[in-house]
Amino acid sequence: MNYYEVAILKSPLSNLTYQTNELIEIGTKVFVKLARIKKLCEAVVLKKVEKPEFKCVDIQTISEEFYSLQMIEIATFISKYYVCSLGEALSGYIPFNKNIKKDNELINFDSKIQLSNKQQEAFLYLKEKKQALLFANTGSGKTEIYIKTIEEVLNSNKQAVLLMPEISLTPQMQKRLEKVFNTSVAIWHSKVTKKRKAEILEKLLSGEIKLIAGARSSLFLPFYDLGLIVVDEEHDESYKSDSKPRLQAKDISLYIAKKYDIRLILGSATPSAGSFIKVPYYRLNETFYNSSKLIQFDESDVNLSPKILNRINKSLENNNQVIIFLPTRANFKYQICTSCGKSVECPYCSVSMSLHKNDLALKCHYCGYAQQIPEFCPSCNNGIIHNLRVGTAQIEEELKEHFPNKVIKRFDRDEIKTDNKLKTILNEFNNNKIDILVGTQMLSKGHDYHNVKLAVVLGIDSVLNMNSYKARERALSLLIQISGRSGRKGEGEVIIQTKNQEFFEHYLTKVDYEEFLKEELEFRQELYPPYVKMARVIFAHTNGLKVKEELDKYVAFLKQKQDIEVVGFGQSAIFKMANKYRYEILLRSNNIKALLLALHSIDSTMAFIDMDTNY
Repeated sequence: MNYYEVAILKSPLSNLTYQTNELIEIGTKVFVKLARIKKLCEAVVLKKVEKPEFKCVDIQTISEEFYSLQMIEIATFISKYYVCSLGEALSGYIPFNKNIKKDNELINFDSKIQLSNKQQEAFLYLKEKKQALLFANTGSGKTEIYIKTIEEVLNSNKQAVLLMPEISLTPQMQKRLEKVFNTSVAIWHSKVTKKRKAEILEKLLSGEIKLIAGARSSLFLPFYDLGLIVVDEEHDESYKSDSKPRLQAKDISLYIAKKYDIRLILGSATPSAGSFIKVPYYRLNETFYNSSKLIQFDESDVNLSPKILNRINKSLENNNQVIIFLPTRANFKYQICTSCGKSVECPYCSVSMSLHKNDLALKCHYCGYAQQIPEFCPSCNNGIIHNLRVGTAQIEEELKEHFPNKVIKRFDRDEIKTDNKLKTILNEFNNNKIDILVGTQMLSKGHDYHNVKLAVVLGIDSVLNMNSYKARERALSLLIQISGRSGRKGEGEVIIQTKNQEFFEHYLTKVDYEEFLKEELEFRQELYPPYVKMARVIFAHTNGLKVKEELDKYVAFLKQKQDIEVVGFGQSAIFKMANKYRYEILLRSNNIKALLLALHSIDSTMAFIDMDTNY
């Protein structure tokens, strides 16, 4: 009889020992029984062990799928650093089948891209440093540098992965990559069909596909000889997972690159303070086209003020397109009663519900609950409900009143639900079939809009006023990204509605973003990341008293730990979500070992841990 330690996939359980008559290779996926669970569970064989003192259960089925030693090593790091089980860490990986025949044909790619002198300097710098940051202004042509680097790596018969925030996976980028790499490139993200995913995996393993361009999950595909990782828009917070394991794909990319001596490029026009200080960078601030930008400010409280409407009108009269940005979803933020001042709250979460006029419904963006729009306020029964804070759908509606003969469309997660919808709207916009595009953060994600001469930014103060040490960085970065969408060629104009003109004007017109990062890092020293580590422990349960007791227990426990500071604790910003009451503890430490040791000693089914929290 042989005994093996296995990790149960997608389970918070520690590794378990099973027995079998067979000899099994390490990394093999097997199926095992767990007490009180009817169906078989997937598991990964980690090592052969001596016969234990306790009685073992048999391994039920041995599959032909494998997890490589490298996958197991990286997952082990993820489980230790992001505080989860090895089974949870491994579940992000896609196993492979060893029987696939390798295609060793070497294709020689030639993009015919001619780099400028500065781009060539950047290209050579990134090659020499092996792992580096390309700090490149919007419109400076960083994609050309990515393509040249990918081409070089693929021509040496290695594979490459280009990571992008999911909503940046534009048809435009796909076209540019396919033009050079033809069928050797595949796009990977959540909207790709199951059938297409199976096809991609087979071709990746055979070597037919050499480049994957995709979202965060692309990093966990079964590459057999990865030579390059590119993380585009590296500052984007969607690289941080909001489910277990709550990993940061950009940081994992850096870990993988250093551990296995793989080339890495982090790229952004507004890099995060952490990357700016952690890795060597090349500053590329020349732009591809001659362009100038007029930045104006509007302090009014009205969303579409006379000044903004006037500028939109002028732009449209000149046959140019306009983009309007808001950092909120759907139609608003809160529904407020005109009589009693109360909002319509979700019955399962302590948040106000969002008005979706097109569906004639109020929806909760946290648990998905939806109900009809009430005729009268449910609290006082006689007041009328109205919108307090405006969002994309409301702005779209108002614009249609002001510009009835123009084509106005929305570009946000509620509107763009499929890959086809994304392609359709972007194609229509680039072919001048849409006059005004109203959207959320999705608008800022590296799309090239050639005929946009005006960008209007509403609601940026809500980002700047967030309760987070990252608020200034987030607001300024977002503003620079959106401003970069106007006037890619020639003259562009940006109107920013804000009560914080002094701050934005200073960093947009007088001081470079590089200077901002240096000042920001000075402000953070000894208090905030990247100089210290921060973690959030969130406790959630349907019983409010139970969860409060659990919080108090762990606050007392963590306050006794040396080298760790309990920064704060109490109710979460969203106190009730999906019918669970939520409390949290915020921790800070400059001793990573002490912090991880404390986090690993939290043994509570109510707790989940967010290491390197984005709070």
